[in-house]
Amino acid sequence: MSTAAALRKRLTRPGLVVAPGIYDMISARIADRMGFSALYMTGFGVVASHLGLPDAGLATYTDMVGRVGQICGGTRTPLIADADTGYGGLLNVAHTVRGYIQAGAAAVQLEDQEFPKKCGHTPGRRVIPAADRVKKIRVAVEARGGDDVLIVARTDARTAHGLDEALRRAEAYAKAGADILFVESPESEAEMEKICARFDIPLLANMVEGGRTPVLPAARLEALGYKIAIFPAAGFLAAGAALESIYRTLRDEGSSVNAHAPLYEFGKFTQLMGFEEVWAFDKRHADQEMS
Repeated sequence: MSTAAALRKRLTRPGLVVAPGIYDMISARIADRMGFSALYMTGFGVVASHLGLPDAGLATYTDMVGRVGQICGGTRTPLIADADTGYGGLLNVAHTVRGYIQAGAAAVQLEDQEFPKKCGHTPGRRVIPAADRVKKIRVAVEARGGDDVLIVARTDARTAHGLDEALRRAEAYAKAGADILFVESPESEAEMEKICARFDIPLLANMVEGGRTPVLPAARLEALGYKIAIFPAAGFLAAGAALESIYRTLRDEGSSVNAHAPLYEFGKFTQLMGFEEVWAFDKRHADQEMS
């Protein structure tokens, strides 16, 4: 069964799908071993880790599809992959969806922002006309053909145009063929409840620590009616705090002896990165070395 088919099947079963944000191969490999039903490739995290830049439309399709391929090639868990606006017009959207499918994505997330896009929990976002966005969703659905990959339709209309406009857009995107709806940045639990009461297809909640939307317990999200909860920032925020802590210790004390940050066991980390396979390969071929 493909990862896309596995994710589709999982969405038909009871329970909230919790998808941690992964942004590089270390975070991807760690999360892949932990039994999640899905992983979420965060655009913010990928752009930050790969380019050291803000998530503001600076990463290209080539940058992002390359990361999708790397992550899917090194993991087994279904990947929900951020594809921003589709990186252009209708033809670009079709190319993006086909490229993400080929790279191994189980779900492709597309949003209705103008280019260049911005992170959904930062100011200054503007959206394209809803009719233009509907065309993009239809093209995305057409481009996937008979593949099981899911199309996630995100709208960023709430912040600038209000919740009613965001709901109107989400309804139009569902009619255009989206499999999962992602109404970005509701600003209260009451708004989240209103979103969930409106739709009967899978809904995605974006849980960003320090963002515009309340971060709720899993049981409450499920009770509201959400099917998927992504935590795009938790991983890189935790990693950033740990790195800052250990580097401060090294700077101030010249050693890691008194480090307060938790450290991954070195032996386990070599296993995580696949060194055991390298050692086994070397052992098998030791007698074949040329003199």
